[in-house]
This record gives sequence, structure tokens and C-alpha cells, in this order.
Amino acid sequence: MIQFRDVTKDFKGNVVLSDISMEIKDKELTVLIGPSGCGKTTTLKMINRLIQPSKGNIFIDGKNIEEMDKVQLRRNMGYVIQQGGLFPHMTVRQNIEIIERLEKKDPQAIVDNTVRLMKMVDLNPEAFLDRYPTELSGGQRQRIGVIRALANDPDIVLLDEPFSALDPVTRSSLQDELIELQAKVGKTMVFVTHDMDEAIKIADRICIMKDGHILQYDTPEMILKKPVDEFVSNFVGTNRIWDSPEYIRVEDFMISHPITCKGDMIRNRCIKRMRDHHIDTLLVVDEENKLRGIVGRKDLFKATRPLMPAEDIMHDVAYVAHVGDSIVNVLKMVEESEVNNIPVLDQEERLVGLLTNSNLVSTLSKQFLTDDNTEGMVIEK
Repeated sequence: MIQFRDVTKDFKGNVVLSDISMEIKDKELTVLIGPSGCGKTTTLKMINRLIQPSKGNIFIDGKNIEEMDKVQLRRNMGYVIQQGGLFPHMTVRQNIEIIERLEKKDPQAIVDNTVRLMKMVDLNPEAFLDRYPTELSGGQRQRIGVIRALANDPDIVLLDEPFSALDPVTRSSLQDELIELQAKVGKTMVFVTHDMDEAIKIADRICIMKDGHILQYDTPEMILKKPVDEFVSNFVGTNRIWDSPEYIRVEDFMISHPITCKGDMIRNRCIKRMRDHHIDTLLVVDEENKLRGIVGRKDLFKATRPLMPAEDIMHDVAYVAHVGDSIVNVLKMVEESEVNNIPVLDQEERLVGLLTNSNLVSTLSKQFLTDDNTEGMVIEK
């Protein structure tokens, strides 16, 4: 874990960071983002002591980095910059292996590790290891820069706008590869960018900064749904959550407290309850609010006995959703099943909500609203 405690940095009286505190969790990819001059790159460079704080302390796994040997700290920490930061006079192999050889690791183990890393980013070792950086494309140089940072098996990898100089297609491809790579290697990564789309795509957590302050530090989902203030809302972008629909959960748009009945409610009372609430279905639950079945208007009118209980009229529910399901999964379910009403259950399988075609349409329509018709990024229930 990386901890910032009351860290301030000023350059000749100009305050770049002002008393920031935060914890960067192990094995997560944390993105630092904000407008130019907000202090994100300064924050990153403080972690490997390229920049010293004017005040405050930084800890890695509980140890103050000021008490660590600076050279050893940096050798145990991967660092990636734009264009990979490769040494132009060295071959790809020499670039990747430089830290391992300085650490005097076993030569054969170094070679095996280099081949493994090259294959991990889909670069043929035989074709590329003896080339020089000038013989590579921008995307290839960046791939080499990333695996060089991983070569010495560091716990922490710092990435300073590594993809910003690349074309959109290559950039998107490398973002995908970084996500896949992180899933495989599980490093603590700190990534600086100015691109909100990139941050949302790759991050486990996002730290939004402005004028040397941390405005919001949270998961992409919470930042999209609940921006802390107007600046964050505008910086994120109105309705941007529709670019990442996997973050829109059932609990964000379900009908809460759907109308229900117990299994012993008789037919006539079921009909009256439907009329009173202007609905065409009743969800049948037990004493613990566990779902037993569903009764539709047609089912009730087909029933011949006025005193017939709901449990004798109801039929099984074909499909249910859970509060944590994404709207993407729900829409797939609707398309495949053509159901009109989907009960929503919590983690204990209790009934907590209902999805209908009408409220799905209402939710989907929000992506087309203008700034004048919507309030930031919050999806209302």
C-alpha cells in the first residue's frame, strides 16, 4: 500500500500540491487525472523520489520512503513514460534486461524472463529483441517500455501518460493489453492521464485533482454516478456513464417497493389491489419477502372461484435480476426472453424491486437528454 500523509509541494513559493492524503491499494490500478498543472505528475514522481515533498510523508507498506535507499527504491519500482523512455543506443533486449543485469541475476533466468515478457505482449522475441528503438513503431516502443518496467518483478509500476502520443487505434489496443496484463501480473499501478475515457476504461480507482487538491478519489462507477461537485461533474462529462453502461446497475433504475401480496390473498382482493395501484401484475411473496410467484391480470380473470387464493393462481417467475446486475445483462435478458416484468432480488434473494419495459425505456432515454434536462451524472430511481 502507498500512503500519502499531508503531503505538500511548492516550487519557489508556487504551491503545486496542498496537503494531500490518500491510500493507493495493493494490486489495483489507480489513475491520477485532472487539468494541466493540477499536480498529478508531481504526485506520481514523489512515489519514486524523483521529486521530494516540501512537507508531509509518503509510505510504502508502512515504511517512510525517505528512509529507503533511493537507488534500490527505483530499481524495485517500474517506471513508464511517453514513447517508453527506451535508451536509443541499446537493443530491445538490452533495454528490457538492464535492471536485472545491474542486480546480477542469473543470466539464463534473465533470458527466459525476457522471452516470457515479449510473448506476453505479442511481440516475437526472435524478430524484435535485436532491433533498436528507432526500428520500432510507437505502439511497439510503448509495449517494450511496459515490459521493461515489469522485468525486475516490481511490486509497484508508475506510468506517466504512457499512451498519450499514440494514435487512437493503437492507444485503445494498448489500453486493452494493459488491462489484460494487470489481470495476469497483479501489480500496484499508478497511471497518470488527462483522458477521462482512458481513466474510466482502465482504472480500479480514479483520483481527480485540481489546483493541487484531491477533489474525489473513488471507483469509476461512483465517480460516474455521484460526482462530488460541479467541477467533477463537468470534468467527467454529462451522460458519460452511457459510454460505460456496465456501471449502470439494476438498483439504479429499478422500481423500489413493488406491489406484492401473500399467497393466501383471495382472487377478488388481488383484483382490487391491482386496480388501486394501476398495475397489471402482483408479485407473490412469503413472510420473509422471498419471491414465490407472479399473478397477472389475465390469470385472475381466468380463475373461476372468487375465494381462490393467489398461490393457486400464480405461476413461476421465469427470469429474475439482482441489484448488482448491469443494464447490459438485463437488456440481453429482455431481448432473449421477451419478458415484460422482471423481479429484482437482493443478495439474500429477497424481493426489493421490479423492472418493467416502461422504466427500462425511461432509463435508456436519459442518454439523449441535454444538459438543461438532466442533473449531472446521477441516475435517479
